[in-house]
Amino acid sequence: MKPCYCGAEKIFENCCKPFIEGLKFPVNPEELMRSRYTAYVIQNANYLMATTHSSQQKYYSVPEILEWSKSNMWLKLEVIFAKENRVEFKAYFLNEKLQAQVHHEHSTFKQENKIWYYIDGDFFN
Repeated sequence: MKPCYCGAEKIFENCCKPFIEGLKFPVNPEELMRSRYTAYVIQNANYLMATTHSSQQKYYSVPEILEWSKSNMWLKLEVIFAKENRVEFKAYFLNEKLQAQVHHEHSTFKQENKIWYYIDGDFFN
C-alpha cells in the first residue's frame, strides 16, 4: 500500500482515490485541494475539470490541464493553512527542463449542493 500523493498520512486508496473515482466527495476545501493535487500527479484532467466551478470552466480545457500535468514531475504538497473556503499551499515540482519549481497559491473554493468546487487562486512568487 502506497501513501497518498497529497502528503496526508493516509494510504492513497483511503485518501484521494475515492474522491477522484467519484465514490465520495471531499468534505472541506482542504480535502478537495489535496485531491486536485493528486489528480495532477496521476494525470486525471477530467477530475480537475469536474471539480472546477462551472463559472470558471470556460477558462480551462482538459487537454491543456493534461499537458501541464504530464509535463511536470510532481514532488510534494505543503498545505500552509486551510480555513473556511480558502487554502494556501505550495506544490513542488520539476518542470520539463527538470528545474525545481514551486507553485504557491491561495485558493478560493465554493460549496454548492454540499459539493466543494475550486473557484480561483492568487499566486505568489
